[in-house]
Amino acid sequence: MLLALCIGPMAAGIIAYFTGRVSKTARDYFADVVTVLEIGLLIHVSYLFINGQQVAFCANKLCGLGINLKLDGFRIIYGLVAAFMWAMTTIFSREYMAHYPRTNRYYMFFLMTLGATVGVFLSADLFTTFLFFEIMSFTSYTWVAHDETRESLRAAETYLAVAVIGGMIMLMGLFLMYSITGTLKMDELFTAVTDALNADPSLKGRVYTAGACMLIGFGAKAGMFPLHIWLPKAHPVAPAPASALLSGILTKSGIFGVLVISSEIFLHDKGWGFMILILGVITMFGGALLGLFSINIKRTLACSSMSQIGFILTGIGMQGLLGEENALAIRGTVLHMINHSLIKLTLFIAAGVIYMNLHELDLNKIRGFGKGKKLLMISFLVGGLSISGIPGFSGYVSKTLLHESIVEYMNELQGTAAYGTYKFIEAVFLITGGMTLAYMTKLFVAVFIEDTAGNAHDLSGLADAEGIYPDPEAPEGSDGHKESGITYMNGQSAFTLTASAAVLLVLGICPYRLMDRAASFAGSFMHGQELNENVDYFAFSNLKGGIISITLGVLIYYFVIRKLLMHKDEEGNNVYIDAWPGWLDVENLIYRPLLQHIIPFMLAFVLRIFDRMADHIISLLSRTLLREVEPRRPLLYGNIFTRALGVIMDRFVVILNKTVRRKNPRYINYEQKLAFGFEEVLKTSRLTSRSVSFGLMMFSIGCIFTLIYLIVMLLIHVRS
Repeated sequence: MLLALCIGPMAAGIIAYFTGRVSKTARDYFADVVTVLEIGLLIHVSYLFINGQQVAFCANKLCGLGINLKLDGFRIIYGLVAAFMWAMTTIFSREYMAHYPRTNRYYMFFLMTLGATVGVFLSADLFTTFLFFEIMSFTSYTWVAHDETRESLRAAETYLAVAVIGGMIMLMGLFLMYSITGTLKMDELFTAVTDALNADPSLKGRVYTAGACMLIGFGAKAGMFPLHIWLPKAHPVAPAPASALLSGILTKSGIFGVLVISSEIFLHDKGWGFMILILGVITMFGGALLGLFSINIKRTLACSSMSQIGFILTGIGMQGLLGEENALAIRGTVLHMINHSLIKLTLFIAAGVIYMNLHELDLNKIRGFGKGKKLLMISFLVGGLSISGIPGFSGYVSKTLLHESIVEYMNELQGTAAYGTYKFIEAVFLITGGMTLAYMTKLFVAVFIEDTAGNAHDLSGLADAEGIYPDPEAPEGSDGHKESGITYMNGQSAFTLTASAAVLLVLGICPYRLMDRAASFAGSFMHGQELNENVDYFAFSNLKGGIISITLGVLIYYFVIRKLLMHKDEEGNNVYIDAWPGWLDVENLIYRPLLQHIIPFMLAFVLRIFDRMADHIISLLSRTLLREVEPRRPLLYGNIFTRALGVIMDRFVVILNKTVRRKNPRYINYEQKLAFGFEEVLKTSRLTSRSVSFGLMMFSIGCIFTLIYLIVMLLIHVRS
C-alpha cells in the first residue's frame, strides 16, 4: 500500500494527460478523485499503524540499494498534510488554470510530483529519499517553467540548476556515508556511525564531510541560505496552486532530509547543532528583510517562506544544542513545519484569487481589490495573523516553543562567555518576528484597506458596480461565479480557501488537544522525550516574547514601510517603492558569474597548462627515445605538387638570371625549399595527432583505474 501511495499518483498523472486530450472536465474530476483517494489510503494505513501493525515496504534489489518505505507518527502527519494540500490546490486549479494553455502537461506533472513528494516523506533510507527527491525536482520544474515566458524560463533554469547541483553533491555525501557505515537505512545510521567512530576516530572528518554534502542537497530544496536563490524567483512566476505547494510542502522535503541528518547521524551533536542554528538565523532574518522590501505579493510570500524555513532550522539547531533535554525544540520544529505548510496554502490561494481577477501582483496595482470581499479578507487575515505569531493563532504556539527553547539553553549558559551570543540570537529571533508582522500588515493594508490610488493600475476602469475586476479574457458566463454567490471566485475556489483557513483557525483555538498531541505523535522521529508538564502558552512569561515581536512589528511597519518604503507619485498618491538594490542579487552577483565564467575560465586555464605540458613531453620524447630513423634519401621529393611547382619556379629563376638579373643573379632551389616546407607541415600534423591520442589514452587509463577502484570498493562492502 505504501508503494501505491507513491507510484499511484505518478501513473494517474499520465492517465490525466491523455484524459485531458479527450475531455478537460473529465481530467479535472479525475485529478480530484486521485487526491481524495490518496488521503483515504493514507488514513487507512495510519489506522493500521495506530492499531499496532507495522506498515512498511521493502524491495531490496530494486535500483541497486533497494527501495524502503515505512510509516511512523511524523510520516503519517506529513503524508496527510501533503495529501490535504494537494487536494485543495487541485480543486483550486480547476478555476485558476481554466484559461491557461498546456493544462494537460500541468496536471500530469502536478500528480507525478504528489507521488514523488509522498515517497520522500515515507522513505526509510536515504537512498530511497534521494530517488524520490530527484524525481520531485524534475517534475516540479515544469511548474516554474509553465508560462514559458523569458522570466519564468530563467527562474526555472535557476530552480533546476540548484536542484541538480544540490542533488549531485548530496549523492556524493551518500556515497561517502555508505563507505563509512555500510548502510543508509535511517534507523541504523546512528548506531553504524557510532560504531565506525569508535573503531576509527579518524573517520570523524569524513562523517562531517558526508553530512555537509547531504546538507547542501537538502538545504538547497528547503531554501536555506545561501542556497535560497530559487525561492524568491520561482514563486512569482509559477501558477498560484503550484506556488502553494512549492512553498508549503516541497521546501519541507528538504527540511525532512535535514531532520534525518541531524537526528540520525548527528544526534545531540552540539557542533552540528550550532552550525544549523547559525544558518537558520541568517535564513530567518534574510528572508524577512527581503519580504520587507518586496512589493510583489507572491514574491513577499516567497521571501516569507525563506524566513519561516529559518525559524524551523533554528529549532533543529536547538535540538542539537539542548541534547536530551530538547523536547521544546522538537515540538516547536514539528508544529512550525505544519503551521507554515497550512499557512502558505491559505495565503497563496488568496494571492491566486487576486491574480485571477486582476492579472497583477504589484501591490500598487492590486491595492484596494479586497475591500468588501469578506471571505477573502478573513481567510487572508487568519493566515497573516498565524504566520505573524499573534496569540490565539496557530503560529503563536510553534514560535513560542522555538523561542522558549532558546531561552532554556540561555539559562544553561548563565554566567558563561557564550551567553551573550545566544542573547543576540534571541534578539534576532524577536526582531524577525516583528518584521514578519510588518510585511504581512503591508500586504493586508494594501489589498483590503487602502483605496485604489487614482490611476495606480489600468484595471480601475474595468470595475463593475460591486467593485469586481473580471478577467477580460474570460468567456462571458463561463466562470461559474454565480453558483457560490461570490462574484470574484467560484464555489470550488471558495471552498478551498475557506477549508484551508478553517484548519488553521481550529489549530489555533485548540493548541493543547490538537497541536500538542500532533507534536507528541511525531516526536519519536527525532528521538524526542515527552515534556514533564504542558506548556502554558498564555502565561505572561510566554506571552512576553510575542508582545515584544508585535511591538517591534508595529514600529517597523510605521517607521520603515510607511516612512521609508513609500513615497508620493506625481499625482500626490502614496505608492510602494522597490528600494532593494538591483545589484544585490546573490544569483547574479555570485552564482551565475561563478558557474558561467569564473569556474570555466579556471578549468580552461588549468587544462591548457596540462595540454601544453603534454605537447612538450611528446615533443621531447619524439626527439629522443621515440625519434624516428628515416632512410637516407639523395633528394627531397615532397609530393607531386611541390615538385611540379618547384620545377616551374626554378626555370623561371634561371630565365630571370639570364635576363633581368644578369648582373646580380640569385640562386634559389625552390624545389628543395617547397619540399622542406611540406615535410615540416607533415611533422606538425603528426605531432598534433600524437598529442590528441596521448590525451585520449590518459583519459581512458584514468577511467579504467576509477572503474577498478569502484569495483574493488563494492566487492569489499559486499564481503563485509
